[in-house]
Amino acid sequence: MTNVKEKKTNKTISIIVCLALLMGLWEFIAFYLDKMLKDPMAVKKLPYLHSVIAKIFTDFDSLFSAVMFTFTKALQGFAIGSVIGICIAIFMSFHKSLEKMILPYMIVLQMIPILALAPIVYTVVKDSGMSRTVLAAFITFFPVAVNMYQGLRSVDNDKKDLMRILAARRITVYTKLMFPFSRQYLFTGLKLAAPSAVTAAVLVEMMGSSEGIGFKILSSLYYGATGAINFWASVVMASLMGISTYLLVVLIEKLTTPGVITLKTFKRRRGAENEQS
Repeated sequence: MTNVKEKKTNKTISIIVCLALLMGLWEFIAFYLDKMLKDPMAVKKLPYLHSVIAKIFTDFDSLFSAVMFTFTKALQGFAIGSVIGICIAIFMSFHKSLEKMILPYMIVLQMIPILALAPIVYTVVKDSGMSRTVLAAFITFFPVAVNMYQGLRSVDNDKKDLMRILAARRITVYTKLMFPFSRQYLFTGLKLAAPSAVTAAVLVEMMGSSEGIGFKILSSLYYGATGAINFWASVVMASLMGISTYLLVVLIEKLTTPGVITLKTFKRRRGAENEQS
């Protein structure tokens, strides 16, 4: 127990130290450009971090409103893409031939650069809100499907055969053995997809939306030194949104992950049910 607490403490300290180093590096680079190189474009290139933080506090209501607007659309797409990815993974796990039929097309779709896909989605859908959701879902489904499928495939065949010998139906094999076993793989895919879904939503907003944090990032590029501070404030808020989405998935994983059922547990439960009947 003590070792676990020490590991958590050390991890927290490491994160704080890394953040402090990054913030110090930002301030140093801004100081170097401004005071040492005396670059007249220093503020436009990289303003001081304390100026950016001050701007965030000054315009917090506006920035937070934009972040929440984008986050809502990204979360909708993330949820839809996750469900699609899980369904595809389950479908492919039924038979090896289904994997060979579906997986190549999934890989081809994922090879399309997101920068090329965003304007296509925006043009076809013709609705900025729906475009955010569609692109976020598209980015999400692949890592979720691949990781979930890998988890389902990783279940030992002997365990599946034994459960079938014990008269377990297919749905029971999935719910009692395969789903719990693949849970860790699923959350790996979700953690990979969550920040990407946010990035997709922000990118669509930069295509021509009039709302959201992506719009604020784009519009701030046209207002000189003041715009540069607005730009970096918006970028920082967008980055925090992506990190928060990842941490939200981590929190859900910790709150919802039970112990994986063992074959002994299943036999014991099956025996108890037979005795009752």
